[in-house]
Amino acid sequence: MTPEQLYEALKKTQEPKGYFFNKDRSWVLEILRDLLVNKERYGYMSCPCRLASGDRDKDRDIICPCSYREADVAEYGSCYCNLYVSAAWNEGLIERRYVPERRPPEKTAL
Repeated sequence: MTPEQLYEALKKTQEPKGYFFNKDRSWVLEILRDLLVNKERYGYMSCPCRLASGDRDKDRDIICPCSYREADVAEYGSCYCNLYVSAAWNEGLIERRYVPERRPPEKTAL
């Protein structure tokens, strides 16, 4: 699968849920490329903006879309990676702020 194919597949499933790709397509394709690298490396698409352990059970919360996306987009208009965003974020109707890490520190210790 190519990043472009992944883009089309995810767009169809995520937009009806209210999650849009960042309008910066080059950024999105870079993140999608990294997701595919992680899928090849680990067997699952772990968030490329976080350090994966390689253990699917330990990383379940950071398999894209991660467990934190819903809260991040609701509060900040964007997920941690700026991959998934709200329509308002894409349209510049809300301030683009830094999205802090929600993953508990004990999950980041390898």
